[in-house]
Amino acid sequence: MRAQLGDLLVVESPTTGSTRRDGEIVGLHHEDGTPPYDVRWSDTEQITLVFPGPDAHVQHSNHMPEGLRQVSRRGTEDMTPSPRPPDPGDIGRRVALERKRQGLTRAEAARRAKIAPEYLRYLEERSAHPSPATLIRLADALGTRVAELRGGGVDLPPGQGRALAHPTLEELTPDECRTRLSTHGVGRVAVSTPDGPVVVPVNYEVIDDAIVFRTAPGSEAAAAVGTDIGFEADHVDEALSQGWSVLAVGPAQTVTEPDAMRRLSERAHTAPWAGGDRELWVSIRPTRLTGRRIVPSR
Repeated sequence: MRAQLGDLLVVESPTTGSTRRDGEIVGLHHEDGTPPYDVRWSDTEQITLVFPGPDAHVQHSNHMPEGLRQVSRRGTEDMTPSPRPPDPGDIGRRVALERKRQGLTRAEAARRAKIAPEYLRYLEERSAHPSPATLIRLADALGTRVAELRGGGVDLPPGQGRALAHPTLEELTPDECRTRLSTHGVGRVAVSTPDGPVVVPVNYEVIDDAIVFRTAPGSEAAAAVGTDIGFEADHVDEALSQGWSVLAVGPAQTVTEPDAMRRLSERAHTAPWAGGDRELWVSIRPTRLTGRRIVPSR
């Protein structure tokens, strides 16, 4: 059996001879086109390493450019460009970052990993599921570990990766800060207590330009009521070594009006992750809103 990139691998039912499953061959492991192959299955869009058995055969294609072929589960072709925009997954982003850090072109990295350059491009630009064997070869070619490409260490504090070679620290405008706070998420409340300053993570909502969160009466976060406090939210992109942070400062007040509390509960995107009875709504109306982000130098 020999194949080229873009060919269709068809697996037939041993009893009826009809197509049981098919997928596009997106990666070759031998220059002569012999198995195994990396196959993107048409029913799941997942890519797996396949050693074809006697019930499989290759259906040769016309080798159209990537993005012009959509293979249906029946093996027919739709000659229209795929409307799906590029959507790199975390693995692809980490692979692309490590490749660029090593100063390798896509062709060089693919040659070292013994995979097709077209498949490496697909992996970096789409949300793919490479096989363990492919990940091992990629990690070896890029001088890293499979665990790093898979995002190992997600339970550790963020930001343990290497810094950008030429980072730029930019100030965010108030509108950019509001955009990054968006409508909800997880942030941190900084309050002063008799035992010293405390920083507490909270699920927050942004409603009518106010930052609101739920907590329990008597909690450390509830001690913020009646004082000016700091609220911080951030995001760290480990794959690209970029990130941003936003700091809001303003007075914290409890929401006690029943209709207002009901509206907040109805508009909340999630219950507090910490669980328990947390029915005390606290509202912060920022008097100062600042932020910064780290991006590559232009």
